[in-house]
Amino acid sequence: MDMNTALKVSLEQWRSLVAVVDAGGYAQAAKALRKSQSAVTYAVQKLESQLAIKAFEIQGRKAVLTPTGQLLYRRAHALLAEAGSLEGAALTLSAGWEAQIRIAAEVVFPTLLLLDSFARFGLESPHTRIELIESVMGGTNEALLTGQADLAVSGAIPQGFAGDSLLRARFVPATRPDHPLHRLGRKLSLRDLAAHRHLLVRESGSRRDSRPIMEVEQRWTLTHMATSIEAATRGYGWAWFPEEKIRAELTAGTLKILPVRDGGERFLELYLVYADREGAGPGSLRLAEILREEVARGCTTAARRPTTKRATPT
Repeated sequence: MDMNTALKVSLEQWRSLVAVVDAGGYAQAAKALRKSQSAVTYAVQKLESQLAIKAFEIQGRKAVLTPTGQLLYRRAHALLAEAGSLEGAALTLSAGWEAQIRIAAEVVFPTLLLLDSFARFGLESPHTRIELIESVMGGTNEALLTGQADLAVSGAIPQGFAGDSLLRARFVPATRPDHPLHRLGRKLSLRDLAAHRHLLVRESGSRRDSRPIMEVEQRWTLTHMATSIEAATRGYGWAWFPEEKIRAELTAGTLKILPVRDGGERFLELYLVYADREGAGPGSLRLAEILREEVARGCTTAARRPTTKRATPT
């Protein structure tokens, strides 16, 4: 359709048509729209006249949609929904909320906390799109440094960036309960671990640190945390896992924490980092606030840290 062509039918006329169908009659539609019945009747009749169609036919004392009317009703319903969505988007943008927020998050950060935060934010700003970059170690900071992220949940704060401590993630060594390491039936040393296949998740940044975390006889280097968890549940190796990430497997008994004698747990401080703290939009600031609230409320096993003090390395 030519964009310069004037529309014959207004949104109010389409709204009247839909209301008559949804409410079950002209009188009920008038009440729902807070208009007079004559105004609603006139709007629908004018629509029929302008388009040279018949939307309703009288059967007994009730107006029933014709086949043409059924088609128009479905299309009008979609049109009104789209118009409402467009209006909502305009209101959001006029309030200064960003059209898109990009967040890079370490894969060790609890997924449910992220998703719950996104869901809460969506209720307040449904037209702001969220792009999540699930990253590992250097990949998170790289997303900040290259301008790919507005926010990041990172294990370090890059030089020149501002961030707040968010939570302390606990890592534990774990594998399948019937793995040979568990069958030793005693406290394990790091030498015991080194004698069995280690499952390692690769850094996602372009500048990966190729140095191994520990020397082992066998290693599988994987790209995704989910793959590492699946491999461990099948007994293919052991790994250091964020405890929150394997909570379901520990509860189900498909993974079991290894009884390491010394150094049986490790911790990683995670920070909420801003790409530009002073220039951050209201949407980014609100999402950051929701993330902090969800961590404080939902992360029961992580040792929490105060989030009021901002850290800015020099």
